[in-house]
Amino acid sequence: MPSILKIPTTIAIQFPISNLPITIPHMDTETAYNLALDYLYSFVDYSLKHSSELAKADFNLDRMFALMDLLGNPQKKFPIIHVAGTKGKGSVSALCASALQAAGYKVGLYTSPHLEDYCERIQINVEPITHEQMVDLVEEIKPAVAQIEKLTTFEITTALAFMAFAKQSVNAAVFEVGLGGRLDATNVVTPCVSVITSLSYDHMAVLGDTLAKIAGEKAGIIKPGVPVVSSPQKDEALEVLLRIASEHGSDFTLVGRDVEFQRTGHTLEGQTLQVRVLRLRSSKGTRPSAQRESISLHIPLLGAHQVENAATAYTALKTSGLKISDADIQKGFSQVKWPARFEVVRQNPPIIFDSAHNQDSFAKLRETLEENFPGKQVYLIFGASEDKNIPGMFAEMKPKIRRLIVTRADHPRALEVEKIQNLADQAGIPHEAVTPVESAFQRALELSSKDGSIVLSAGSMFVTAEVITAWKKTLTPGPSPKDGRRVPKAG
Repeated sequence: MPSILKIPTTIAIQFPISNLPITIPHMDTETAYNLALDYLYSFVDYSLKHSSELAKADFNLDRMFALMDLLGNPQKKFPIIHVAGTKGKGSVSALCASALQAAGYKVGLYTSPHLEDYCERIQINVEPITHEQMVDLVEEIKPAVAQIEKLTTFEITTALAFMAFAKQSVNAAVFEVGLGGRLDATNVVTPCVSVITSLSYDHMAVLGDTLAKIAGEKAGIIKPGVPVVSSPQKDEALEVLLRIASEHGSDFTLVGRDVEFQRTGHTLEGQTLQVRVLRLRSSKGTRPSAQRESISLHIPLLGAHQVENAATAYTALKTSGLKISDADIQKGFSQVKWPARFEVVRQNPPIIFDSAHNQDSFAKLRETLEENFPGKQVYLIFGASEDKNIPGMFAEMKPKIRRLIVTRADHPRALEVEKIQNLADQAGIPHEAVTPVESAFQRALELSSKDGSIVLSAGSMFVTAEVITAWKKTLTPGPSPKDGRRVPKAG
């Protein structure tokens, strides 16, 4: 693909006959930005591939280390909290970043995927980098990328994040693992703490078909001598994490054992919890159990699982060795923003956006629905990727579904509506198919207006992203913004 030309605002060209300059207009930022996205997507993007291709992918860190060397190793220029896990890693990352910002740090946050705009993946103090900054970064990285074969979209994007944070002189960063851990592109860092959130079954074609195998891949982020913080885990997974931490000489703090937590209250506006430290192993040494620190926290995120995530984030921050007070953490946690995690955007009739996309997360979603909206059923706007355990998700959610609105995101891995309908028939769930996603959302609103049931989007982050865009159109009718979320068709 041809390089993106950086054209100055005006170019004066002298013609010999008239000797008069003419002006060539500057390429507008959005055109340049979309060309930059086209460049990124011209590489292999495994997030767009089917599971059969993902399973045989050539994942290794050699390419990433080589790219980092060519770029001057920007990942070494700031302390990093590194977060892996099946569920909760995005919420833990957002909580850590928000608290660090409250403590006065200039904070980089790298997460994936994005909801509406690609730049959401690379944030500094909660603000995505600008389209113009992304264009400049892509242009700068091209010579290095050209020297390394078989780089992927995610690898290049991860490198762009390291570059952006180094250029903007962040003094702390939080990196969420993309897939797995051991061979993930983010795993070129030596963090101040390695965090592993709740582990369950997902991406089994790549990570393995047992919790022990999945835990082994996630534990690949553990580095020699770097402290580890883990959310509560099932015994099969915990055994693996403890063994690998021990092999690396890494102190291991287990939330729920070394750090106790208890929810003390909840409303639709948020939750409160109490966290008590019994033992904390950090880069500064082991805290004595007699100290038993206790702190009360408030988070706007809903669901009992978010209480666990908050306790994990608190422990990670305290273990990191970064200077941060309890007051900073309290302030940062209370202000955290993390969309599409049981996000109630309207209460009557309720509209909820969620990112649940496996059986375990659907179980937590159902529990949160029952707790906050007891007795209410949902019109579930549902689509899923082809490699997901849809029967398992349906089994968890069936008691709450009044009607399933089956749809399909504009994404290469999205499963055909007919296949989802067949699975809904097998589960005995009433359903109808409506495409595109915007029309599915309108249909759910129409049904909800008649009986007050909840409009809920879940099953695929890509479906929920399109539902969010449709919701925003109802709030501000008019031309759609230029699309920074677009993904290419599979090819």
